[in-house]
Amino acid sequence: MRKNSIKNTRINAEVMKELANLIRGGIKDPRIAPMTCVTDVEVAPDLKTCKVYISVLGDEVTRQETMEGLRNAEGFMRHHLAATLNLRNTPTLKFIPDTSTEYGMAMSAKIDEVMAPIHARDEAEGAQEDDE
Repeated sequence: MRKNSIKNTRINAEVMKELANLIRGGIKDPRIAPMTCVTDVEVAPDLKTCKVYISVLGDEVTRQETMEGLRNAEGFMRHHLAATLNLRNTPTLKFIPDTSTEYGMAMSAKIDEVMAPIHARDEAEGAQEDDE
């Protein structure tokens, strides 16, 4: 099975859906932040390993505690995946923090900061035209 095959894409989607549901309502670990999101899942073509990209809204301490809680619950999640998905092998889960959301928000803030003087100048010119 190739990495970008239709079968692999379907498996990735199913694993992602099950893990998202499990993190949202199945794990009772208080270290896991309530605003935790599974952004992507990459199951290896041999179904042995699975990279799970996790986005956590909060500070660095919250992110680290959530990742630790997820690593501790890996066995429970694998057991749940084995019970719900009919796969030849149940992959081992590797949780990877996804910081793309924070990066995008930081870039947006920088763009707004650079564009603020331009918007202020345009508004001032518009007010002068209205006065005339």
